[in-house]
Amino acid sequence: MSQFFSLTDTLTVKDLQVYLGRAGRVEDGSIRMIAGSGVLAVYTAILYPRSLLDHIPTVLGLRTFATTREAAFDAVVPTRSLLNRLVQAANAAQPDENVDGEGESEPLSIRLPLEVSTVTWTGITPPRGGWRRVGETSGAVLFDTAAEGIADVAEAIPAQAGEQIVQRVRGEVWGRPIPSLEYVAAGAAFAAHSLGFLVDRDERVGVYETGPWTRLTLRRGHVLVKRPAWSLRG
Repeated sequence: MSQFFSLTDTLTVKDLQVYLGRAGRVEDGSIRMIAGSGVLAVYTAILYPRSLLDHIPTVLGLRTFATTREAAFDAVVPTRSLLNRLVQAANAAQPDENVDGEGESEPLSIRLPLEVSTVTWTGITPPRGGWRRVGETSGAVLFDTAAEGIADVAEAIPAQAGEQIVQRVRGEVWGRPIPSLEYVAAGAAFAAHSLGFLVDRDERVGVYETGPWTRLTLRRGHVLVKRPAWSLRG
């Protein structure tokens, strides 16, 4: 049976399109969607280990959207397929007319694409509750960490490098800690930058923890980082 979910209006649909488009430019694979109690949580993978010997951290993006309370599912679907469905839904919507030609539409119903079951990172589920605030950082720290890491990756990867070399370099660069956040991998800053969550250098970014997970909460979304099993963090 096909699963459907609803978003409140065309602006929300376009917001989700932008989020998935940004995620797809980093990792053009699949996303995980969990719906329940009127909330749709959309997880995207920015970094994750591809093998047991890969030391790259697990870094996920998270956006939440309002949906109908009846929607209840946990699905992994291809990013491009869902983007196509969103485009179709937005094009089919008939917004109310106003002087600007940009009216709000009724809720839009979107059918989920066929699920996939071979995506390794989706087996790692961040907890919904139990988070405690442990501090904060600034948008400036994340901006600077992301910019430095992007430059270091570009400099370290030779032309026509193989996948193993690329993964090794990315693991070394994005696995190092963020300045002043000893147990948060720099990949979190890369995720916040890549997903468009970073817009203000003066923004205060909350830092939360539960178990092996750390969450950075920004106004535009969340970044979740799973510490390696060998981490000494208690």
